[in-house]
Amino acid sequence: MLFCAALLVTAVPGSVSAAAGTGTGAAESADVSPSAGEPRPLDQVIPAPASVQPGGEPYALGERTRIQVPRDSRQAREVGERLAALLRPSTGFALPVTAHREGRPGGGGIQLKLDGPRKLGKEGYRLDVSPRGAVLQARTQTGLFYGVQTLRQLLPERVEARSAQQGPWLLAGGRITDLPRYEYRGAMLDVSRHFLTVDQVKHYVDQLAMYKINKLHLHLSDDQGWRIAIDSWPRLTEVGGSTQVGGGPGGYYTKAEYRQILRYAAERQLTVVPEIDMPGHTNAALASYAELNCDGVAPPLYTGTEVGFSSLCVPLERTYDFVDDVVREIAAMTPGPYLHIGGDEAHSTSHEDYVAFMKRAQQTVAKYGKTVVGWHQLVGADPAEGAVAQYWGRSGDAPDVAEAARKGTRLILSPANRAYLDMKYNKDTPLGLSWAGYVEVRQSYDWDPGTYLQGAPGESVLGVEAPLWTETLRTNDEIEFMAFPRLPGIAELGWSPASTHDWEDYRTRLAGHGPRWEQLGIDYWRSPEVPWND
Repeated sequence: MLFCAALLVTAVPGSVSAAAGTGTGAAESADVSPSAGEPRPLDQVIPAPASVQPGGEPYALGERTRIQVPRDSRQAREVGERLAALLRPSTGFALPVTAHREGRPGGGGIQLKLDGPRKLGKEGYRLDVSPRGAVLQARTQTGLFYGVQTLRQLLPERVEARSAQQGPWLLAGGRITDLPRYEYRGAMLDVSRHFLTVDQVKHYVDQLAMYKINKLHLHLSDDQGWRIAIDSWPRLTEVGGSTQVGGGPGGYYTKAEYRQILRYAAERQLTVVPEIDMPGHTNAALASYAELNCDGVAPPLYTGTEVGFSSLCVPLERTYDFVDDVVREIAAMTPGPYLHIGGDEAHSTSHEDYVAFMKRAQQTVAKYGKTVVGWHQLVGADPAEGAVAQYWGRSGDAPDVAEAARKGTRLILSPANRAYLDMKYNKDTPLGLSWAGYVEVRQSYDWDPGTYLQGAPGESVLGVEAPLWTETLRTNDEIEFMAFPRLPGIAELGWSPASTHDWEDYRTRLAGHGPRWEQLGIDYWRSPEVPWND
């Protein structure tokens, strides 16, 4: 049609921003960073918290600060250790992770507690800051992790540095109570058009986690490359994984490498959603096995960027052996509930064949215990009970998708002219595509998922996702340049209450993240719509 040894690994800035990151036409500059002696206000966070109650004096981290966790909680200790690993290099403080003392308030410092109120649910948290310390409460490890992402944003951006920096290290006084609007807050990484290494995927995972994204959708197969080892069909990677757009060596993940990505993502509270696109976008598979072609002849490998020309052979029973084997092996490796079967741009498949194929493919996904996800063309077949359709249209007017939603199909919203991170910002953008138009930061942010798709019930929206297709992208710098600053906006649409949605407020908060990204080495587009602090 989408990466920290602790919480975030620094990337090395590249040449993209030097060529195009200055912007064309300057927005007014606004000093959105607090002075060194003042704490960052509690409401200067992305995504915007559900509730902010500022008040009281700040807390200053110091040499005696401890990170305290429940005595018998491995999960809280893991989060505490990650927080300490983030803060130690820049602050120079020891920040020992210690256990709460039973029956005592804890003696200040930063306290992580797994006793949050029930209303916080699985992902919410509450952060209370006073001169005595900061108390972070949640019901789960996930909630604590997200609370830490907020806490790090409240500290000066120099906290992200990997060497000692000058303090003070202040947290503003008050309370944040926060929980997400949507269950599904995703980002897709296309590793098929250009293969991305395990380390590149990890790098992006860390950036997603910083903004409370909780789903990593991996586009693992397409015409240009097959990227996941399947034991029962080894030529998929031997042949289909051997190239990419423009040629080159391609690549693929062994099962051990795939599990490494799964573990890394899970440690950062992201669930992986694997996608095997079918019945179209399948040339890499067809080139690997002649027996999957209706005429028994394998086509040549493909390194271009056209779409819609390939199709699995729907009448051939061997096709369904292939689908069963692939789904079975991927489902067995993947702990998350979702498995994406694509279904888009199957222009070489007749409607009758498409309906027949998608029915059997959905049955296979259910057979192996997963919830099926498909691009919104799935509704042109017969969506299975519980199926999820991912909308990537541009108008918000899709009567067939809305009707399916009214009948129970859940929706992930990824409108291409809002959420596709590979769309160019303007005509001068050196990377990306423009078939969905130019997509600047405001256009990407300024829409409401709850009302976007006409005729679809608001409760049918499972969440949002920001896809990043890689026809023109190969390096970390190129990925960052297209994702930032738009990715945080999509993350906010998925997390924050609709009542917090305000472009003027958001653009100011976003500007405050520029210095943080620079500390992290993130190569970002300096949009003229944002008042960066130059």
